[in-house]
Amino acid sequence: MVEPYQLTAWEAADLLARKELSSRELTESVLQRIERTEPVIHAYQTVLRDSALAAADAIDESRAHGEAPSRYAGVPLALKDNMCMQGSPTTCSSRMLESFVPPYDATVVQKCMAAGLIPVGKTNMDEFAMGSSTENSAFGRTMNPWDLDRVPGGSSGGSTAAVSADETILSLGSDTGGSIRQPAAFCSVTGLKPTYGRVSRYGLVAFASSLDQIGPITKDVRDAALLLQIISGVDSMDSTSVNAPVPDYPAALTGEIKGLRIGVPKEYFPAGLNAEIRGSVEKAVQLLKEQGAEVVELSLPKTDYAIATYYLICTAEASSNLARYEGVVYGRRGASQDNILEMYMSTRSEGFGPEVKRRIMLGTYVLSAGFFEAYYRRAQKVRTLFRQEFEQAFKQVDVIMCPATPSPPFKAGEKTDDPLEMYLSDVFTAPLNMAGLPGLVVPGGFSASGLPIGVQFIGPVFGEEKILNAGYAYQQLTDHHRQKPPLVVPS
Repeated sequence: MVEPYQLTAWEAADLLARKELSSRELTESVLQRIERTEPVIHAYQTVLRDSALAAADAIDESRAHGEAPSRYAGVPLALKDNMCMQGSPTTCSSRMLESFVPPYDATVVQKCMAAGLIPVGKTNMDEFAMGSSTENSAFGRTMNPWDLDRVPGGSSGGSTAAVSADETILSLGSDTGGSIRQPAAFCSVTGLKPTYGRVSRYGLVAFASSLDQIGPITKDVRDAALLLQIISGVDSMDSTSVNAPVPDYPAALTGEIKGLRIGVPKEYFPAGLNAEIRGSVEKAVQLLKEQGAEVVELSLPKTDYAIATYYLICTAEASSNLARYEGVVYGRRGASQDNILEMYMSTRSEGFGPEVKRRIMLGTYVLSAGFFEAYYRRAQKVRTLFRQEFEQAFKQVDVIMCPATPSPPFKAGEKTDDPLEMYLSDVFTAPLNMAGLPGLVVPGGFSASGLPIGVQFIGPVFGEEKILNAGYAYQQLTDHHRQKPPLVVPS
């Protein structure tokens, strides 16, 4: 028998509409699952039990009077802890913001609550979204539900682990260089990074403003489409959000892919690629080809420069964005306050963790006089080449298929002493952020040892409909997304 917390959003919505399940019952089921599972997984920073149950009761009452705000009203939602929610702590998993309680809601939070989705908690993450393993949280790491000794990916590792372990129905994460898609692959869930500007960033604590984007993390593609529908659209509070019509994403899920041109870039299948990753992605491509899709070989030679370019740009923007944390306006203030310089130094020394400090120093260096032109300005020029290269590719194909990660989930602590090795986890995801493209990762199977493998679909600018339908077609042919981790929790 399926427990309510195991449902997808669209399954729950059907039961809610038929009054075979109440929002109170669904929300209580999720909260009880969180209570049992959190000692093992640590996906959450904050659990909003009281407010969630109050919201569920209000939704049930409105539905009884035929006034529910949407079909998905009453469905629980988890929020990555870098999205502001009025009255709820927003820590970014950093000591720097340990006591910060926002006085306003992020736009995505407003939209979700207006649709009747119920926030049940804020999820753990790499500090200020800087990391690929959720080991950089100041409040302890998150475990991968498929193997507790391995990482869930990052920086949205708490959000993906929560979905994977059925500690929520829906979740939102943020993606700067792969922070939705890489952990989605590691936790065998569905993760979508929308086109830059499709979703408002207002109320998202910034890491790298030209790269950050909020997106859905869900149990399947259908849920990803409906959540994207809710959060998309122009926002006057975010000057980078784009005033473009929002398609009906759920309606785009026809599953029909006959004649779809799928590009397979050779640079995403290097000689050293993990054999099980290669095999899973090639099998996925072949499966869609058998359904009538056309496979086109591509070359994206700029891929070799992806990691170097990305880490120059993102660290520079991080250095600029995090300069505001100096102990004066808000956030943690350091213990040493004899003079303003000592206060600045103690605030940032005590408030930031090692990875955040590393990226601030790298970013400050590449922005400094004498190095700006050689590093940051040159990286921006290469970024333009990335965008142009993808534009040319999408004149030949409709979507691109490739691996999401170079390996299955790695063990906790395995890469913490080698930052460059950790950064290479983003090699297949970071190029999309630099080009502003949408990317979808779906479960693509498992390694011989039972570890999740992800398949990535890349689309042109505002091509979410294409990749969602391709991913939906793939999930109609496979059951990887229905597999549950062998997680043993107290009853």
